Amino acid sequence: MIWLTWRQFRTQAAVVFAAVAALAAALAVTGPQLADLYRTAGSSLVDQVSSSDQSVYYAGLLIVLAVPAVIGMFWGAPLISRELETGTHYLAWNQGVTRTRWLATKLGLGAAAAMTAAGLTSLAVSWWSSPIDRAVNGGGATDTYFPRLDPVAFAARGVVPMAYAAFAFVLGVALGLVIRRTLPAMATTFALYAAVQVVVPMWIRSHLAAADRTTVPIEPDGAPISIQDGARQIVAHLEEVPGAWVTSQQTLNAAGQPVPVPSSFADCLGTESGPPTLQQTDGCVADLGALGYKQQVTYQPAGNFWVLQWVETGLYLSLALALTGFCAWWIRRRLT
Repeated sequence: MIWLTWRQFRTQAAVVFAAVAALAAALAVTGPQLADLYRTAGSSLVDQVSSSDQSVYYAGLLIVLAVPAVIGMFWGAPLISRELETGTHYLAWNQGVTRTRWLATKLGLGAAAAMTAAGLTSLAVSWWSSPIDRAVNGGGATDTYFPRLDPVAFAARGVVPMAYAAFAFVLGVALGLVIRRTLPAMATTFALYAAVQVVVPMWIRSHLAAADRTTVPIEPDGAPISIQDGARQIVAHLEEVPGAWVTSQQTLNAAGQPVPVPSSFADCLGTESGPPTLQQTDGCVADLGALGYKQQVTYQPAGNFWVLQWVETGLYLSLALALTGFCAWWIRRRLT
């Protein structure tokens, strides 16, 4: 059964692993040079990365983010739905292979290959990007590059891509079992996987590890701030905590209570001739600070990276196991 499954699966696997090998070879060409530059430049590396290496940085992010989705669509969804469409699953079942063994073999081999492909891709990209990641965590400017805890970079580093791949693969298999049509199962797999990848960083990840909280004064010479939404929102930038992921902010009054930014601040900044001058902005910020207003910032420090990685990995693997149980139940009870 294992040999038969591998023969059915080997073409897709060969294509993906060949692409992973090509990626690793390409990264190996420029990776050592980037590491040498970090050893001499430190956190200022972010200002010295060439445009070609910058393109490789973003391409690496996109590739690691795409691998689990591709695996779910092109490995998971067709794995069983194609057999259900053509009726070839009856050949195995009529030769003494139980449904549970048939499913377990396909899921086990496919999930192992999926996690290996995603893990190798993440390893190669994380290794190549590590000098830039260390430079950003050391205080380098983050306008061009993401801290490792940023939702975009986090999903393309460490061990979580392996869990994403396992989840996406089993999700595709489950949807293929239920829908029983390959193309609709592929499309639904992509849509649901993308939805989960939006929901987790927006509403779940920030609660997977204890966050830190700090209160910064609102004053011209204090922490850098941005004035947004027509002066109805203030955003503080924690330059003294490099690599942090800011999860929420709120403005506090002199009593320490969360309040909206007072309308007097927008009135102070208002001009008829155009945007306020720097001197006018500093004066309005100083007036707001004199009234006792402060900005409370909740963030995940850079040191929580691996805690969040392992906890989120456990979360996705648990979802994959739950879907595996659903597949086993469905194939025994609902599939005819």
